[in-house]
Amino acid sequence: MNKVTFRKIDVDGHQIAYREAGPKDAPTILLLHGFPSSSHMFRDLIPHLSDFHVVAPDLLGFGQSDMPGRDTFTYTFDNIAAVMDRFTEVVGIDHFALYVFDYGAPVGLRIAVKHPERVTAIISQNGNAYTEGLSDGWNPIRAYWQDASEENRNALRAFLAPETTVWQYLHGVPDAAREQVGPDGYSLDNFYLARPGATDIQLDLFGDYKSNVALYPAFQAYFREHNPPLLAVWGKNDPFFLPAGAEAFQRDIPSAQVRFFDTGHFALETHAKEIAEQINTFLRR
Repeated sequence: MNKVTFRKIDVDGHQIAYREAGPKDAPTILLLHGFPSSSHMFRDLIPHLSDFHVVAPDLLGFGQSDMPGRDTFTYTFDNIAAVMDRFTEVVGIDHFALYVFDYGAPVGLRIAVKHPERVTAIISQNGNAYTEGLSDGWNPIRAYWQDASEENRNALRAFLAPETTVWQYLHGVPDAAREQVGPDGYSLDNFYLARPGATDIQLDLFGDYKSNVALYPAFQAYFREHNPPLLAVWGKNDPFFLPAGAEAFQRDIPSAQVRFFDTGHFALETHAKEIAEQINTFLRR
């Protein structure tokens, strides 16, 4: 694998951090992480994608990218997607396959809907676009969508507790594989979540996630109209995004490939090599 570089670039006044690897004249894969992580989640995947030019940014407000205050930036998925859309332009990647995970899915799919000609393929790793993919684990957040009271907002703070982050990494991972889940991932996520101001930013995004669900019909119409090559690689024991969400892609893209792995939400922690094999086969084809 070519060396991984770590850079920051100015995107309309915001510093966006990103990892980059592979030859720049190779086909590009844009890796978009989820909550509450950063591009660090791709540390084990990137070395297995040596035939490609890989770009993995930290979303605005996450990781090493800027985290502007709520008084200067409104934290919605529309706004974050707009920044990441501009990021692709500033970095100079005109065409790319999208790897979307968790929050990366509504961000990346907004970009795809806006620029369908730029997206060569989609790999969705527990990146949902269908209501049947949402588990009952979303119920406290759904309550906040329906009634944005302070009581309902405060009830979501438990999702940001350090022990909840650890639980997200370990839930659904078979006992025999738990030793593969190193503590560096969830420890780094908890470090970022503990920064001053981060809690209210994340609560804002919990509230705005309803905008993603409202866009599911638009995402699905994009799938039907443009029929992008799509591979779903899914941790089947995910407590938030159910296997039905992966299978639903085939309703709108009949040629979509769906692969399940016996692990949880953060499937790359235990199956990076296996998922990379699926990606390499899929994109080379």
